[in-house]
Amino acid sequence: MRILNFHKGLLLFGALLLIAPAGIAQKASKAATPKPIIFAVLSDATTLEPIAYINKGKLEPPVNGSDEQSRLTAFNRSYYKKGAVYRVIFGGANVGTATVTTSNPNSDCAKNMATVAAKTSNASLKGLVMGLATNSAVKSKVSFRRRPTPAEKDEADALARAEFSKQKLTPTVLRFQNLTTLDLDNDGKPEMVGSYWVEIDKLTRGLLFFIAGKDSSGKYSIGYHEYRTIDQASVMSREIKSVDDGVYHELLLDVFDYDADGTSEIFTYVQSFEAAGFNVYRRNGGKWTRSFEVTNYHCGY
Repeated sequence: MRILNFHKGLLLFGALLLIAPAGIAQKASKAATPKPIIFAVLSDATTLEPIAYINKGKLEPPVNGSDEQSRLTAFNRSYYKKGAVYRVIFGGANVGTATVTTSNPNSDCAKNMATVAAKTSNASLKGLVMGLATNSAVKSKVSFRRRPTPAEKDEADALARAEFSKQKLTPTVLRFQNLTTLDLDNDGKPEMVGSYWVEIDKLTRGLLFFIAGKDSSGKYSIGYHEYRTIDQASVMSREIKSVDDGVYHELLLDVFDYDADGTSEIFTYVQSFEAAGFNVYRRNGGKWTRSFEVTNYHCGY
């Protein structure tokens, strides 16, 4: 009887050994699952740059290009495996895919970035027309993302001139980097996101970013704006033309309802010489506020 019990004990111990590794593997698999994340799709849809993790409907800063090498290596291993596929977001909707081709956490200026091959439908991401990418579920989409109509452009110009006038500027030529019309909550009432600029003098520029929506009268009014000046001495390249070409301007990336509240948040991008800035705007109680901002270091200029 004792010998029989001994054999039963051995069988039970062996069964536990067989079960335990499977349980450990399951835990390891869960731990290795990448967090939901949002990327900027840049450089004519050939580059991914991280903006934020999504954690229970809130955004958190991702790994920065200035972080310790071990963190950068772990991030690249989790998110940039060759062949990893992300949903491309344009107009708040999934319009295609971005497949990782290469990444290098030891590179000089792109430690937490990746090159991708993008395939999209009904979206041409080139120049200052950019998008987002994510591994998160896309539960809703905006009705449209398009160029403004001539009438909308006239209203946007009038709004921009009024804001420049508050700065005691009366520009003879009004310029913009981009101006986009979207419906952020599918109510049929469009919003506009604009990045305008004026030449104050040969070496100084006035930059204006704004979000505008239609008020009760059906006219556009600005719900959020930010104005700042840049002179050539403040430009790292010491060339004001860099600003004219888009550096330091706040530009629309796209919109995405990451918190699933029915209204898409606005994601923007600010290019500089040593880093990239990303801002997110959220409408709360009818008012647009900057709810998240992060800077990703690239390298010294």
